[in-house]
Amino acid sequence: MDSSNTPRRFFLFVGRLAACTAASLALATPAFADLVDQRNDMINKYITDMHADPLVADCAAHGNFVASTSSAIDHVEFSAESFDSQHASVTPWNDSFDEGKQRVKVDNIVTVEGLGYPHDSSQPPINLKFRCGYVGTQMLAFSWNDPVPPAKPRAEPRAAAPVSQATKGKHTGKGTTKKKSTGKGSSKAVSPKTTSNKKTTANKSSTKKSSSSKKTTTSTTKKP
Repeated sequence: MDSSNTPRRFFLFVGRLAACTAASLALATPAFADLVDQRNDMINKYITDMHADPLVADCAAHGNFVASTSSAIDHVEFSAESFDSQHASVTPWNDSFDEGKQRVKVDNIVTVEGLGYPHDSSQPPINLKFRCGYVGTQMLAFSWNDPVPPAKPRAEPRAAAPVSQATKGKHTGKGTTKKKSTGKGSSKAVSPKTTSNKKTTANKSSTKKSSSSKKTTTSTTKKP
């Protein structure tokens, strides 16, 4: 009974999963479409009202979106001066965007400046500079002077290498060998002077013994 119902339950589960996925995509698609529409409206405003170059307007709109995700910036504002020749430029490049992680080759580099207003309204606005790399009209690289630099990963302290028992044994063996060799050397080391002195003392004692024996023999001979 259970084995016959297993395929049916499996297909029901797959159907529910597909329905949930479709529902989530349906909810996400309008949100993404809204962001695209807002970005396009912003680009058209910069081009039409502020006479910005199309690439500069595209870079400014992207910078506005990225800066709004920062923990320090509430929003970015671009004035008409932001798109003049002193604050914006399109430079033919035909080289890598930078020497870091974004080494992608681009045809043009676009720069534009804007004012970033912090979440804390008591703080003054921050001068932001956005840099975008393009191949044709497609943006391939982006950077900006984020007031909140990314946190660097903390380097964990390296643990000291454990000393193995074999290493300890080697050190102990060396010390024991030295002690043994020192003991052998001290027992064998006998100065020649000491040897000669011992021989002289032995000769003197033997001479005294022979002389005393001679005296004893002489005295016994005279008595009869």
